[in-house]
Amino acid sequence: MSRLSFYISLVISASLSSGVFGDRLTVLRSPQFVTFREGQWPISGEKIPDLVALTMGFSVQEDLDWPGLGAGSLFQRPRANALIVVRGVDSLDLPRNITSYPLENPVPFTLDNVANTVHTLFADSTPVVLQLAPSEERLYMMGMANTVFEDLPVTLQQIHGRLSQEGSVLHSLPLNSLSRSNEADLLFLSEVQVLHDISALLLRHTHLAKDHAPDLYSLELSGLEEISRRYGVESQQFRDATKILASVLQKFADDVSGVYGNNAVVEVVTVKTFEAPLTRKSRSILQSKQNSNPGSPYNLAYKYNFEYAVIFNIVLWLMIALALAVVAISYNLWNMDPGYDSIIYRMTNQKIRMD
Repeated sequence: MSRLSFYISLVISASLSSGVFGDRLTVLRSPQFVTFREGQWPISGEKIPDLVALTMGFSVQEDLDWPGLGAGSLFQRPRANALIVVRGVDSLDLPRNITSYPLENPVPFTLDNVANTVHTLFADSTPVVLQLAPSEERLYMMGMANTVFEDLPVTLQQIHGRLSQEGSVLHSLPLNSLSRSNEADLLFLSEVQVLHDISALLLRHTHLAKDHAPDLYSLELSGLEEISRRYGVESQQFRDATKILASVLQKFADDVSGVYGNNAVVEVVTVKTFEAPLTRKSRSILQSKQNSNPGSPYNLAYKYNFEYAVIFNIVLWLMIALALAVVAISYNLWNMDPGYDSIIYRMTNQKIRMD
């Protein structure tokens, strides 16, 4: 029985050491001052936005207790961060010399907080913030993206029309078993076309990388997920699609890194499936009844944030210092001798004596 348990533990340890964790986080490109350590440290899906914020030099509310990211430079920050989320596959055939980590707890996430931080800190500049999910036709842009990427096809109808134009990926990619008439194949090819168009626009407008404001790109691709549903993961169409996407992602990373002078971070998150659909919450301005804390059924106030202790100490000691100053000044004024301490009374007394 002990030998059986030994073999079981040996198989488990071998599987863990070989990286059989399913979903992956892969860093395709990163500058020298952004250190990603080699190792198989799993990272939770909900911590991906904090990881992106830290790589861009921003602070987060909670410390990221993950040894994969080393301490960066205090005087340098990447010019851009591009995060591509690929749904429907747990890993891609990417080069072996790049850094990759297991992804656990693949919950849906967004980079809205990072985008708001960029917009708040660099409101006077022209940062590029582009978040796009072609399959769900979700688009979020601000800054220079409103002008540079205004011609970017974002809806499925626009992208399908772009595929029929000259210079589309249909004329340059080896489609093999993929069909131009199947809806699932067209969705995958549409997402590949979006990656190609973003790279082309960046190569055409290199001035975007010359300002001091960092840029943020976030794309979610679900074409592989539709192909796996249509043909299955063992089909030739799925294998051809994964090969095409792996090569396209490497070229996209090379283009982005080249535009920003090898000063950009490019990550790829491959997830088989999310535990819940990714949605962007919205709020109606016509809503009449609003609670101060919608997450609490008892209408309780929000908890204090991490800045409460700092603000409390500043206000407390400033009030104590002002109170002591008022007491000291009042005591000195009360015990002041007008004839000795005041030059007005002293000059008046001398003038009376002379008279």
